[in-house]
Amino acid sequence: MNETKFTISDDRKTLFVERKFDAPVSKVWDFWTEQELLEQWWAPLPWKAVTKSFEFGEGGHWHYAMTGPEGEQHWGWMGYLHIDPQKNFRGNDLFCDEAGTVDRNLPTADWHNEFIEDGNATLVKVTTTYNSPDELNKVIEMGMKEGLTMTLNQLEELL
Repeated sequence: MNETKFTISDDRKTLFVERKFDAPVSKVWDFWTEQELLEQWWAPLPWKAVTKSFEFGEGGHWHYAMTGPEGEQHWGWMGYLHIDPQKNFRGNDLFCDEAGTVDRNLPTADWHNEFIEDGNATLVKVTTTYNSPDELNKVIEMGMKEGLTMTLNQLEELL
């Protein structure tokens, strides 16, 4: 199994994540950009990602809930700002409620995904930049590294 690599920037506001997948860019891209595929791996088990609304396109968004085994829900929103098909996409990642109202008490991030062909494999680079080191620390304390590693492992199994 490929490993997930995490690096924090010198200013402590940006988290860099790298993961290689033994699949072509087109297939990996689809799993990040198609609702039905994204829902299969995005939440760490036993949690599930449940979509309320989804439109992958510039100006579009993904409004979803991480739903736990007891029915608990944590809502998220990814607003898509820029898309270069099968190369990269950028958006705003934030916590919200079921109505899509931003939770100003939790961090927001500029999220940038890159998909790089590496022979028959794909290197995915995820860069998340926060407003302050405190915001990055908060999401790390909330389990971002562990959760993202689990979900990327699930993605690898599906691919």
